[in-house]
Amino acid sequence: MNSKLLTDRRKKLIKQLKKKELVIVFAASVSKYPRYFLQDNNFKYLTGLDVPDAILVISKQKKPVMELFIERGIPEMEVWVGKKMTKAEATETSGIERISFLDEFERKIGFYMAPSIKIYANLGYNNIDKPINKSQNFINKAKQHFSHIAAADMTELLVPLRSVKTKWEIEQLQKAIDVTGKGIKSIIKKSKTGMMEYELEAILQYNVTSKGLRHMGFKPIIAAGGNAATLHYEQNNSKIGKDEMVLLDVGAACNGYSADISRTFPVSGKFTKRQKEVYSEVLNINKKIIEMVKPGIGMKELNEKTVELIQKSLIKLKLIKDKNDYRKYYMHSVGHHLGMDTHDLGSRDSVLEVGNVITIEPGIYIPEEKIGVRIEDDILVTKTGYKILSETIPKEIKDLER
Repeated sequence: MNSKLLTDRRKKLIKQLKKKELVIVFAASVSKYPRYFLQDNNFKYLTGLDVPDAILVISKQKKPVMELFIERGIPEMEVWVGKKMTKAEATETSGIERISFLDEFERKIGFYMAPSIKIYANLGYNNIDKPINKSQNFINKAKQHFSHIAAADMTELLVPLRSVKTKWEIEQLQKAIDVTGKGIKSIIKKSKTGMMEYELEAILQYNVTSKGLRHMGFKPIIAAGGNAATLHYEQNNSKIGKDEMVLLDVGAACNGYSADISRTFPVSGKFTKRQKEVYSEVLNINKKIIEMVKPGIGMKELNEKTVELIQKSLIKLKLIKDKNDYRKYYMHSVGHHLGMDTHDLGSRDSVLEVGNVITIEPGIYIPEEKIGVRIEDDILVTKTGYKILSETIPKEIKDLER
């Protein structure tokens, strides 16, 4: 990522700000037991930096002012934790000229807040019984000193930016999808009856890490047999039985951009008659909904058509008689926006535009038959319709069996 791309993003953000509005974006902190550091997506989107605890401040007064606060290096600590990012390095990566150290933040932030009337921050949302995060804690503290300032989550500012992907962002998504696809193909080839679900997860993780990607976009779902009827099954610790299918819902992340792919396959190498019946219905729906994708169509329309097709399939499969009973076997929506977050910024009732990337993921889940099928592809909205970014990952019955 070059600094010009980051500068353009910040300029678009500033254009949305009204006079006397302020944006404060907090980087993530290092977790207590880290595997690899994982940056806050909004902070990374605006700065490109993978450093913990940094803070970006953007103020729109008479003219926009921007300042980045990073951790100060302590020479005596370098032998223990290595060198910290320098001001020059932060500027080179982010394109931000004004760099200060974190120990100066509390002294300086008052100069930004005093003339401001509203703060946007990466507050996020969590349950009231959970501890507040550092952004929420800062806003609480700030209001004690500047009671006139209103506060809001910055998501509304970033939806129009992050939901429309640039060429560089699509390249990162494509790499994440391609690496995920290689992991899926490896799993299909190597899986055998009697293996544990976590062994398949290990095959995936090896393929992802060996290609230089350090993070998964989300915790992998490796669900055999009846486990596939649990939508967010994450234990991945069951033994794969004879003639069972395995549902994979997985996605590697590349530079913060996450793939999200679901495939369902028979471990034996051949679908049973019933498995093939159910799978064929889901595959048919997957293809028909993808064909509908184009600029101007709403996610709501895609969902409504999916429900209509699911209802017909469930009646055909003799699972229901009344179409209104479809939710017993299909509980989720057909897709969501995809990007830095697996469920990226962009509402479920949004109207699609060029540059959106979404998932299409119909499914049928039959716990009493120990069958769960989901087929999920990642789709780029183009001027002429769509491009299937995950088209090289097998989903046809003949390809999976081969």
